[in-house]
Amino acid sequence: MSGVLLADRYLSPMTEADLDEVAAVEREAYEFPWSRGNFEDSLRNGYFGVCMRHLTGVLVGYCVLMPVVDEMHLLNLCVAPQAQGSGAGLALLREAVRISRGKGLSGLLLEVRPSNVRALRLYERFGFATIGRRKNYYPARRHSREDALVMRYTFSKEGV
Repeated sequence: MSGVLLADRYLSPMTEADLDEVAAVEREAYEFPWSRGNFEDSLRNGYFGVCMRHLTGVLVGYCVLMPVVDEMHLLNLCVAPQAQGSGAGLALLREAVRISRGKGLSGLLLEVRPSNVRALRLYERFGFATIGRRKNYYPARRHSREDALVMRYTFSKEGV
């Protein structure tokens, strides 16, 4: 994947050098963000991180993938707030599928907050199906918890 070009953006593997920017975008985008340490641990454990940057070098988005048995688990997909609605999320999903298929895996699994309507629409349009719900999975406001919808995308024989 070393530097796949997409019009005015490119994809590259996430490295330690990206983590300050990744953590900053994460804090900007989410009320309950991953810490820089979460990203460090993911890379240290051999998970796949992908960064999307504008040709100017500005970080547009990223994702983190963890192989689990016969499928890939999409642990985090984030598009910087100023780049949302630009197709970056779709491009990151396509790259996640490309990486997963390249590893011979059968599908992609993820959790998403039911309140994250924009992400839900993206995943549903892409072809993910809701297969379950994890009760009280995410932290929420006022020390409460929010469920997670579990979604799966199963790879077809012909590709994305």
